[in-house]
Amino acid sequence: MLVADGFDDAILGVARRCGQPDLVAYSVEKRLRVLVESGLDEDQALEHFEFNVSGAWVGESTPVWVYGVEDRAELDALAD
Repeated sequence: MLVADGFDDAILGVARRCGQPDLVAYSVEKRLRVLVESGLDEDQALEHFEFNVSGAWVGESTPVWVYGVEDRAELDALAD
């Protein structure tokens, strides 16, 4: 399983799919919080995440990014 360096606090657990390798599952909201705590503002954190993280494919072991119901509404509001 691939892990995202520096984002252990955002790990939710392991995602399983039938016949596929296990994947690390991360909370999008927690990942954004880590980026903001590192000095990015919320817009920068969201842009960085969407462009460099959730849009990146690094093979079958690419981590899963989980949006909670509240997280998705919050991200949509930030994007507006």
